[in-house]
Amino acid sequence: MLLAAAVAALALVPLGHIVVAAAGVGWSGIVELVFRPRVAELLVNTVRLVGGAVVVCVVLGVGAAWLVERSAVPGRRVWHVLLVAPLAVPAFVTSYAWISLLPGFDTYGGALLVVSLSYSPFVYLPAVAAFRGLDPALEDTARGLGLSTWGVFRRVQLPQLRVAVLGGALLVALHVLAEFGALAMLRYPTFTTAVYDQYRATFNGPGATMLAGVLVLLCLVLLLAEIRLRGARGYARTGAGAARTVRPVRLGALAAPALLALAAVVALSVGVPLVSLVRWMTTGTSAGLDVATLATTTGTTLALAAAAAVVTTVCALPTGWLAVRRRGPVATLLERSTYLGSAVPAIVIALALVTVSIRLVPALYQTVPVLLAAYAILFLPRAIVTVRAAVEQSPPLHDDVAASLGASAPARLWRVTLPLLAPGIGAGAALVFLAVVTELTATLLLAPTGTTTLATAFWSASSALEYGAAAPYAVVMVLLSAPATVLLSRDVRRGLTT
Repeated sequence: MLLAAAVAALALVPLGHIVVAAAGVGWSGIVELVFRPRVAELLVNTVRLVGGAVVVCVVLGVGAAWLVERSAVPGRRVWHVLLVAPLAVPAFVTSYAWISLLPGFDTYGGALLVVSLSYSPFVYLPAVAAFRGLDPALEDTARGLGLSTWGVFRRVQLPQLRVAVLGGALLVALHVLAEFGALAMLRYPTFTTAVYDQYRATFNGPGATMLAGVLVLLCLVLLLAEIRLRGARGYARTGAGAARTVRPVRLGALAAPALLALAAVVALSVGVPLVSLVRWMTTGTSAGLDVATLATTTGTTLALAAAAAVVTTVCALPTGWLAVRRRGPVATLLERSTYLGSAVPAIVIALALVTVSIRLVPALYQTVPVLLAAYAILFLPRAIVTVRAAVEQSPPLHDDVAASLGASAPARLWRVTLPLLAPGIGAGAALVFLAVVTELTATLLLAPTGTTTLATAFWSASSALEYGAAAPYAVVMVLLSAPATVLLSRDVRRGLTT
C-alpha cells in the first residue's frame, strides 16, 4: 500500500505543482496572466486544431475500419498493416517530412493534415476491434428488413461503435493537445508550444505555469466530456450467441474509389515521410553522416529507454498488484491517480519537475533521475495495464501453497509471483521502452547537459533546417518503433481474409 501511494504521489506531482503555483500567484495574478488576448488566441488555435483532428480521424478511422472489416475490398490484411503503420512514424518526423518538401506548409491546414495522419490509427484500431466483436446476425436482420448498406451502418453498426470511437477520439484529442514537436516545426502556436516558448524566455516564470494550468484544465474537460458522451448504456451481448461468418459487402463500382482512398491515406501518412527520409539521406546537402555520432546517440537513447522501462515497470508492480489483490476504494483511487498524471502533457510534467528539483533538491536538476521520473509519470499506465492483466490471470492459490510450505515473502515473490507475472512485466517494459525512444518534449527540457537522444538530435538538426543531417536519426527512430506497430496489428489481423 505504501509503495503504491508513493507511486501515485509521483504521478500527481505535476498537478500539485500547478495548484501550488496558482495559489502563490493569487486570483489577481491568475486573471492578469490568463485573461489576455494572447491566451484567447492560443485557446482558439488549440480548440480548432483538436476539434478538426478529432473529426478527420474519426472519419478516416471508422471508414477505413469498415472497409477492412465489412467490405470485400481486396488485400484486407495488407491494408490493415499499412493503416496501422503511421504509429511507427513519430508525428514530428511526419511534420519534418512535409515541411522539408513543402516549405509553405506551415498553416492550419498543414497542422491539421499532419496530426490527423499521425493519430488516425488511434481511432482505426479500436474501431476494427469493435467491428470484430459485433454480432453479424443483427446486420443480416437489418438487411432482411430492407435497410441499405448505409442504413445498416448508420442504425446498427455505428451505435455499437460508440464506446470504441469515443475512446479513440479521446486519445487523439489528448495527443493533439500535448503535441509539441510537430506543431513547433510547422510554426502553429498552441498552448503546448507557448508553454515551451514562455519557459525558454523566462525560465519557468509564472506565465508558463499559468499557461500549463490552462492546458491541464483542457485535458480535464476532455476526460469529463468523454465520460459524459459515453454514457452508462451497455453494448455487450447478453449471451454467447451462435458463431456467424461475416459476409463482406460487395462494393461493385465503388471498389476502385475505395482502393484509391485507402492508397491515398497510406501514401500521405507513410509514403511521404519515407520518401522524404530517403531523399534527404541520399541527396541532402547536409547529409554528411557521422556514423560514430549516430551510434553514440542511438546507444544513449537505448540506455535511457531501457532504464526508463525498468524504473516504470518496477513502479507499476505495486499498483497493479494492489488493484487486483486488494480491491477497494483506496486501491482504485491510487491506480486512477497514475492515469490522471499521465494525461497531463509532457511539457507540464517537465515544467513541474524542473521547479520541484530546483526548489527542493537543486543537485538533481538536469540529471538522469529527474528525466527517468518524467518518463515514469508519462508512461506508467502502459506498464500498469499489462501488469494488472498479468496479476488478474495469476491465481493467488500458487502464493498460498508456497506460504503453506514455509516459503518466506521475499522467496515467494522471487520464485512464484514474478515468474507468473513475467509476460505482463515484459510487455509493459517493451511498451515503455518504445515510447521513450521517440519522446521529445520532456527530454528537451530535462536531459542532462551534453546528453543527446535520437529525438533531440533530430530536433536540433531539423530546427536548423539541416534536413539531411536530421534524416538518419529519424530513420533509426522509425526502425526502433516498427516492432510496436507489428505487435499492435498482429492480433487484430488474425482472422482477416483477403
